[in-house]
Amino acid sequence: MEVDVLNMKGEKVRTVELPASIFESPVNSDVMHQAYVRQMANARLGTHKTKTRSEVSGGGRKPWRQKGTGRARQGSIRAAQWVGGGKVHTPRPRDYSKRMPQKMRRVALRSALSVKANEKSVVIVDDLIVEVPKTRLMAEALKHLVGDRTALVLIPEKSAQYDDVARSTRNLPYAKVLLANYLNVRDLLGYDTLVMPLSALDVVTGYLG
Repeated sequence: MEVDVLNMKGEKVRTVELPASIFESPVNSDVMHQAYVRQMANARLGTHKTKTRSEVSGGGRKPWRQKGTGRARQGSIRAAQWVGGGKVHTPRPRDYSKRMPQKMRRVALRSALSVKANEKSVVIVDDLIVEVPKTRLMAEALKHLVGDRTALVLIPEKSAQYDDVARSTRNLPYAKVLLANYLNVRDLLGYDTLVMPLSALDVVTGYLG
């Protein structure tokens, strides 16, 4: 698939051939869904917790004798029916993480990238450069590149140049900067367009090609 390479002003510089093995692969919706569910599950902390009757304070003795009071028998004020008592069948700390083979994760990424390519939502730029880290400069560049659509901006590595790009994009609610090595299904499907320089395309091709 051949796409245009643009500069930061949205002007065509040349064309580049996107790898067919990545951007024209068969779309596997089931694997994409599984990868998305896995990512959302792995983001859960699982730290929710309530106290059982063995963990609440008080209740060291029987509230009253077993018989002769006319009241229901009680063994401890820690029981669940008492105010301040322990809870029953409520959340406990747990691990929600799911496992997924690396090959399946990469199939999901190729499928998501193919969907973006089919929708003409992949924008390649020759390089991402901002003179100074200012939100206004990045907003103007994205306006030229993607118009009013939301954008996921890939950068190839952490460096002074791309740190300025990340800082300039940080306050834009419709854009997000992501390292190419951290590309994931959730972010790919969560933004309208994928914007990446040629160097980021090389990184993606390196581990998905």
